[in-house]
Amino acid sequence: MELPPLMMVLMFGILYFFMIRPQQKKAKDQKKFTEEIKKGDNVVTIGGIHGRIAETEDDCLILEVERGARIKISKSAVSMESTKAAANKKPAA
Repeated sequence: MELPPLMMVLMFGILYFFMIRPQQKKAKDQKKFTEEIKKGDNVVTIGGIHGRIAETEDDCLILEVERGARIKISKSAVSMESTKAAANKKPAA
């Protein structure tokens, strides 16, 4: 049994709008979030490390995880979802 060409086009259209397009939008949002990171922001990495940005370089960040303890991470290691969730969870002081 062969599917009509219109049915094939419809299936690819559904695949695009429900799978490919949302993934592209998520990647675009993550890139924008990564570009807007600045010194002093509190972030969470994809590995679960919480810290404050002490310095920024080209594609790396120096993250202060404790007073005086700094680690160098790639900007792509910062999780947009975890950072936003942690920011919303913190009580306002």
